[in-house]
Amino acid sequence: MEESGSLADLARRLEEVVGELRGIPVDVERVADNALVQPLILEAAGTAKELRAMHPLGSTDRGRREQRSRRDVLDALRGGLSMRTIVHSAVLDDPVKAARIRELHAAGDLHRIVDEPIQQLLVFDRTVAFLRTTPVAHAPGALVIRQQSVIAALIDLFELTWERAREVTEPAYMLSPREREVLALIAEGRSNRAVADALSISEAAVGKHVTSLFAKLELPATDDVNRRVLAVLAYLRGTAR
Repeated sequence: MEESGSLADLARRLEEVVGELRGIPVDVERVADNALVQPLILEAAGTAKELRAMHPLGSTDRGRREQRSRRDVLDALRGGLSMRTIVHSAVLDDPVKAARIRELHAAGDLHRIVDEPIQQLLVFDRTVAFLRTTPVAHAPGALVIRQQSVIAALIDLFELTWERAREVTEPAYMLSPREREVLALIAEGRSNRAVADALSISEAAVGKHVTSLFAKLELPATDDVNRRVLAVLAYLRGTAR
């Protein structure tokens, strides 16, 4: 309920911003050519102290462009730029991109992961933002935004997404809704029979769900650990999703 309330508050704020902008000049420039966008980004990065970035699935480069981008980020970090980046979880399916993300995270470009769709966004300080013109990966052009009310709303969107995102170093345990229900009841100290009674399913079905979530949590059967306790700890830490 708290999260949906936050989203509703953000939606109302965006509506207020749009209302304020009607009939007044807005400092938003549409740049259709990517070749013209890149110099503007480099110019903003040259003086900025803070960068918030969101990268959707398919938005990262490969080959020489990716290597150059990686070097630019590392140089910026060494120069004192504070960076936080949100990426789509599917990016981690590519071993090369996953390794690059973890390297940058360790170097100080803090990354978090989300499973829901996000848009390409760069916000330098509270001064200028770059937003992809159309919400499609690799689409050309960007909106260059210097209107302070719009930038404030974009920052609110970033921060709300950041709070919901998980750390890049956290394992992405994708439990099914039923498995999450079973694990929540186990965390209350209930036996498999008690879980079955609570969910109106058979005890054998509970056993299958428990076996599945143990596998997803990478908890092998050994004499040295109690897998139910470890699963509950993962649930309480928020790493079992």
